[in-house]
Amino acid sequence: MHLSPVDRPNPNPAYPPIADYAFVSDCETNALIAPSGGVEWMCLPRHDSPSVFGAILDRDAGQFRVGPVGQTVPAGRRYLPGTMILETTWGTRTGWVVVRDALLVGPWHHEAERSESHRRSPTDDDADHVFLRTIRCVNGYVEMYMECEPVFDYGQRHGRWEYGSEGYGIGRIKDPGGTTELTLTTDLRLGFEAQRARARTTVRAGDTHFIALSWSNHGAPQTFEDAHARLNYTADFWHEWLSHGEFPDHPWRPHLQRSAITLKGLTFAPTGAMLAAATTSLPETPQGERNWDYRYSWIRDSTFMLWGLYTLGFDEEANDFFYFIQDVARGEQPLQVMYGIGGERQLDEFELDHLEGYDGARPVRIGNGAYHQNQHDVWGAMLDSIYLHTRSRDQLPESIWPILKKQVAEAIAHWREPDAGIWEVRGGLKHFTQSKVMCWVALDRGARLAELRGEHEIAVGWQEIADEIHADICENGVDERGVFCQHYDTDALDASLLMLPLVRFLPPDDPRIRATVLAIAEELTEDGLVLRYKVDETDDGLSGEEGTFTICSFWLVSALVEIGEIDRGRELCERLLSFASDLQLYAEELDPKTGRHLGNFPQAFTHLALINAVMHVIRASDPTGPFGPTPPEAR
Repeated sequence: MHLSPVDRPNPNPAYPPIADYAFVSDCETNALIAPSGGVEWMCLPRHDSPSVFGAILDRDAGQFRVGPVGQTVPAGRRYLPGTMILETTWGTRTGWVVVRDALLVGPWHHEAERSESHRRSPTDDDADHVFLRTIRCVNGYVEMYMECEPVFDYGQRHGRWEYGSEGYGIGRIKDPGGTTELTLTTDLRLGFEAQRARARTTVRAGDTHFIALSWSNHGAPQTFEDAHARLNYTADFWHEWLSHGEFPDHPWRPHLQRSAITLKGLTFAPTGAMLAAATTSLPETPQGERNWDYRYSWIRDSTFMLWGLYTLGFDEEANDFFYFIQDVARGEQPLQVMYGIGGERQLDEFELDHLEGYDGARPVRIGNGAYHQNQHDVWGAMLDSIYLHTRSRDQLPESIWPILKKQVAEAIAHWREPDAGIWEVRGGLKHFTQSKVMCWVALDRGARLAELRGEHEIAVGWQEIADEIHADICENGVDERGVFCQHYDTDALDASLLMLPLVRFLPPDDPRIRATVLAIAEELTEDGLVLRYKVDETDDGLSGEEGTFTICSFWLVSALVEIGEIDRGRELCERLLSFASDLQLYAEELDPKTGRHLGNFPQAFTHLALINAVMHVIRASDPTGPFGPTPPEAR
């Protein structure tokens, strides 16, 4: 029986289950909110900046709570439909209260002078740099409590609150070792205990209050009426954005819409980059060491990002992410696996020993050493992204051609060499089959694009090399059963090989594709959910077990549909959708026995794979419908 997040076991009740966190964003920063009403993760001023509220990684690393006195379990939580505004309803012995939380979005702010951070063209809207919390008592009376205790730089430095006005409504606190300054504006009466701001009041039916935390010169609302108007503007922003999408009239439509909004929230609007996840070091293994910083942008996400956004009609976001990829690929330096959301190339990894880690999982890591690994799938991801972008316009931009040639040349130069693979293993380089396949993708898509440009001689030459790579994979990457294996020196399975039919390496009806998909479905699963690989067969340089990778399970849905196992794919998709959190969010992994979410949260790649899988099932189930059959080269 599937367990809801409320019923799932939680070894340390001090830390909420990962799936119980809510996610809000203004597309420049984000926050995770526990059911108790505590903001337990928030980094300023960017998604990847040091945290000011870090209780998700250490209960003493700062949080910002609003809720009834003496109560931590709400009656219910939801997003206001079509928005990223969280509504929490509290029922107490004496009354009922509704709290709404949002990172505000407002009109474009940079009219007098240009923005120093925005590289994409300005729109009508911009992050307000305000975290707003409103309180409304709907009946009876409730004693409410607010506590705001930021601890700067990942829980390393306390500031000291001071009043910012003659009355009790404004407080300010500075990072003593940095430049961050926070302002708390409210119609409650604030009191300060050094690093902690508090307020306590009894609200009665019809009473309303607001609390606004701001960190820029844009200014916070000064009255509840102003706060309510700005909350409405934010709701209108999300509604208008979502209206640009094209969603099938299907019971799974809410999952597609929530995934789309989550992906939008994981973007960094000034550059168009997309984070892999909002957090760092949420463990893949409970109390284990598989803890990584995912607040960066991976090139391999680009193909799935573009496919998902184009499929749902979000062309502008797809364009912005494509141009971010174009920005980082310019110049003479080799293409990296990943970049900072501002295009940073150096993402040095280090450990924060002073933090306990989520539920005791250590180490807590900042930065990600995988940025300098050799992962040969990166060129194929880049070329497939260019190909998808070009197909959406029926032309290849002139500025892209030099970048394209450079990446194809890299694939040609290195495809015969071993690498660290898609899973970024730290146990030694291998001839990973999926990496070779993506090198083939680079040459195959490069040849098609060269042909489109009229470069026939180049296209023929690249296609010959693509054919050579293809033959090498089919000779060395297949075992005696006709199943594609993890790398050339093993018979072990790897879930990344589910991508073979999705990138059209072979037709879906090829016996080797069918055998590979079914072998993974039957031999690389736990309770029907897919592992990346078996840790006892793969030297990844780490100890301990890990959960099933949700993206791999969604890949299996798509692959099953591709090989004609539509009913089986639909059943797995239904099961995976049932594992969503109460707010329809996903972490990176699932414990197949308990349904517990593991790893960083929310995970962009999981939501991208969800869109892919759901659209595969919908198209296969209704091939004559408005979304039609899956296009020959769609992911």
